[in-house]
Amino acid sequence: MYSKCYPIITAHNTRQVAKEAPSQEKRCTLEHIDGNWYILTNHTPDVAKQYPLYIESFKYSTPHHLVESEKFNILYPDLSTITSTADKLRWYRYKHSLLQKDVALIIGVDRTTYSRYETNENDFYPIEHINKLSELYDVPITELLDDYNLFLYNDQGEQIRAIRQGLGLTQSAYAKMLGVPLGTLKKWEQNRVRIFKSTWDKYFK
Repeated sequence: MYSKCYPIITAHNTRQVAKEAPSQEKRCTLEHIDGNWYILTNHTPDVAKQYPLYIESFKYSTPHHLVESEKFNILYPDLSTITSTADKLRWYRYKHSLLQKDVALIIGVDRTTYSRYETNENDFYPIEHINKLSELYDVPITELLDDYNLFLYNDQGEQIRAIRQGLGLTQSAYAKMLGVPLGTLKKWEQNRVRIFKSTWDKYFK
């Protein structure tokens, strides 16, 4: 906890504070004003001096979480070395001293669901949840996404269509080249079906 006292702003004579400080000994009282702001009153036999006081508080992390975050920070000292969305989410959570249950509550999912977001059990991340995380950490959405989820976010259909047209191929010819049904390719280009990560790895990575 960090606090800072500022210069004296008011002083009252003994009679004004007699009821508050009947004792002739020096004492202090603390009154909450709003948020993290307080008024600290220093009572003496002759005068009462008041100071505005701002108290900053920090979330306490248990030793277990401290060790976990330290190991992670040693492995990934800089965000630029991280490529997966799961590890990016962990990096930002540790940076903000949050627990998984805290983040889960903020974005509106249960802890089990959020836990999977940080363990590479999910290939796909719902954009509404990523949007809330980007607001929480005050970073662009694209900062949190890996290459596959960026491909989806930046309009999967438009990108696949651009690749096909760049090759000068019809949908039928391109589907045949990729070895996928024509109907599947059409749904990809229309954004009616999300392309699986394994398929993206194979054809578009």
